[in-house]
Amino acid sequence: MEPADLRIALFSGNYNYVRDGANQALNRLVGYLLRQGAHVRVYSPVRENPAFPPTGDLVNVPSVAIPRRPEYRIPSSLSATVRADLEAFAPNIVHVSSPDVVAHRAVTWARARGIPAVASVHTRFETYLQYYGLSWLEPTFRAILRRFYRRCDAIVAPAESTAAVLYAQRMSRDISIWGRGVDRDQFNPERRSLAWRGAHGVGDDEMLVAFLGRIVMEKGLDVFVEAINAAVKRGVRHRVLVIGEGPARDWFRAALPADAVFVGQQTGDELAVALASADVFLNPSITEAFGNVTQEAMACGLPVIAASATGATSLVRDGVTGILVDPLEPDHYGEALARYAADPALRHSHGNAGLDFASTRDWDTINADVMKLYTRVIERRARMDALYGKRWLPG
Repeated sequence: MEPADLRIALFSGNYNYVRDGANQALNRLVGYLLRQGAHVRVYSPVRENPAFPPTGDLVNVPSVAIPRRPEYRIPSSLSATVRADLEAFAPNIVHVSSPDVVAHRAVTWARARGIPAVASVHTRFETYLQYYGLSWLEPTFRAILRRFYRRCDAIVAPAESTAAVLYAQRMSRDISIWGRGVDRDQFNPERRSLAWRGAHGVGDDEMLVAFLGRIVMEKGLDVFVEAINAAVKRGVRHRVLVIGEGPARDWFRAALPADAVFVGQQTGDELAVALASADVFLNPSITEAFGNVTQEAMACGLPVIAASATGATSLVRDGVTGILVDPLEPDHYGEALARYAADPALRHSHGNAGLDFASTRDWDTINADVMKLYTRVIERRARMDALYGKRWLPG
């Protein structure tokens, strides 16, 4: 197949109305596909004043706000209007990127018409439940995910570590890797600014420990606080930098030392300068399927302290580009911070190794793999149709 033969209907629960690593990856993918000549139509909830303009044609999907998290919306129905638009677009592949109600119905729509469906995994949704006192629901939720993914022709995971978990959970027999690139023009060590640090009251010789992301509990905020407290108990001289916004900001502000620097959500050059001006990146999240922010920190030359969990284990080489920590042992984060505080040369060595790794992460090369996957599943479905007619379905 040629790229121009591809007609891709992409379903997303959040394509551009709140900025996060998942939707930025999807927008980059769509931009790449359009440059190659493919046809793409995106179906996602739309809000006034989105976080950034969408790449490509965006069709509004009916949605409702998530209780207590109104900044996020849940797609609620594959309405008659959306169905008519979908029929008129006539895709030859459907890509679903979140396991919501509309994505389930989009897969059903595709199966009824003999159109292959691909699902991309961007976060480990089942791990969110523990942050809201609902861990007992994990087996049920995992079973729902398994049914959803097994009805797709293939799934793509952002890292080998995540793919291994998906295999173990029997989510699919066809799992490929769609990694993540990093914009090295934006994120690089040259962005570091002592003037920026000084303007925020951070001394040149203070070790600045960065958090970057949405300020929500499922990002491991409680563990981050415990890690900082463990470092304080050890007498580690440091400051905390928080880059981002979110509903748990007040809690996070109150839990961290009074001299922590909160700079809010940053984008573009401002984000790159803030991140590169730190000395260590600390990411305790266990919900990540990849960890875009970890890779961006590495591109800035920062050593990374991260939970030994999916995503991070595919990026951080323990003792080479950073330090991996047992996610159940917050005190070990304090030990890692103490090591870096006592040995600036180790910080620089790990940071430089991470920079070398990030320099290999090219977006176009990575996104080309997704286009190859589309072609592969379309051609496989055509072969199976030739053998079995329209009776063959995955799952």
